[in-house]
Amino acid sequence: MKVTIRRTGNGLSAYVPRKDLEEPIVEVENESLWGGFVVLANGWRLLLPELPKDTRLPVTVEARKIVDEMLAK
Repeated sequence: MKVTIRRTGNGLSAYVPRKDLEEPIVEVENESLWGGFVVLANGWRLLLPELPKDTRLPVTVEARKIVDEMLAK
C-alpha cells in the first residue's frame, strides 16, 4: 500500500491515502527508519522499504502491513 511518511511538530506520521488515515508513528524498528517496521498509534505495523538513511521527507513509499500470525490463523 502507498504510505506517505512525513515529519510533524510531534515527530513522524504516516498517511495512507486509500484509507484516508493519518496516524503518528509511535515505534520504529531501525533508527534510520528504512528497511524495518514502524508501529502507528492505531496499532498497525508497516514494513518500510530499504531507502538511504538521508532520504528527505515527506516521501511516499510502498509499504506492507504486517498482520500478527496469531490473528492470521
